[in-house]
Amino acid sequence: MTKKILTLASATLLSATAFAQTTTQGTFEKIQLKNAVLHVYNSNDVMADASFIVEGKDSLVIMETPLFKINEAEFNKYVKDLKKPVAAQVTDYHEGSGHNAPILLAEGMGSFMKGEIYGGMMNGFKQGFGDTMVELADTQKATEIPFGKTVTLAGVTFKFNHGASSDFPAASIIIDNMAYLTHWVPSKTHISNLQVGNRAAIDAEIAETKAELNSGCTVFVGGHGGKGTRQTVEFKKAYLTKAKQLLGKSKSAQEWESAMKKAYPNLPLENNLKALSEALYKN
Repeated sequence: MTKKILTLASATLLSATAFAQTTTQGTFEKIQLKNAVLHVYNSNDVMADASFIVEGKDSLVIMETPLFKINEAEFNKYVKDLKKPVAAQVTDYHEGSGHNAPILLAEGMGSFMKGEIYGGMMNGFKQGFGDTMVELADTQKATEIPFGKTVTLAGVTFKFNHGASSDFPAASIIIDNMAYLTHWVPSKTHISNLQVGNRAAIDAEIAETKAELNSGCTVFVGGHGGKGTRQTVEFKKAYLTKAKQLLGKSKSAQEWESAMKKAYPNLPLENNLKALSEALYKN
């Protein structure tokens, strides 16, 4: 996991040289849940981060708040226009801007965020992105939620399950028994080596897709990429299963890459395959 997180930081910082003071305007999408409305904000920033607002009857829960000031302004205006108080802020995989509301973290995430890996990554972001970044939320007094526990916020249930074992020590959160939040939203594309950095991660991510499919949820969202569907979760499971199968047959990274291209012709983000193959045959 350490290597993958450091790789993520390095890759993102390389993109920082091309990142200007402005970014493409973000987009919002509303999804009706059982007892709430889920608002998905795709920032369109350099990291394809997504933020979320869970709108209960009388108040809001904000999740994975934006990292860049231009997105923060857009997100905050949207929150203000909903004309409901913010009851809580959930920081799961991504640190971001702060609000005057209690902050909740997954079990163990507080110390991890302050540690060398995550803390080092965020310090690197500050150096690379400079004044375009927001002032991060103060998580010193955040409440950590144990894995397996369900809390009710703004009249809506949030169940904190452990995320993929190869990923950050953060949660896959089931919202209102209907929406499933993970780090990376499943999509019908070739997977990045930032998501699957070694062979063990393939098994971990397959296990996570099984948990998603067995959850009873019908809405799937992620901190990168926004919204997916049950079909994209099923695709991700099949894709990773095929990737693992071909690893057993391919003797080199190049052979595996060619086999994946043949198995999934014309699949978007084919350029991900080279770095992914190198990572899988290095670890």
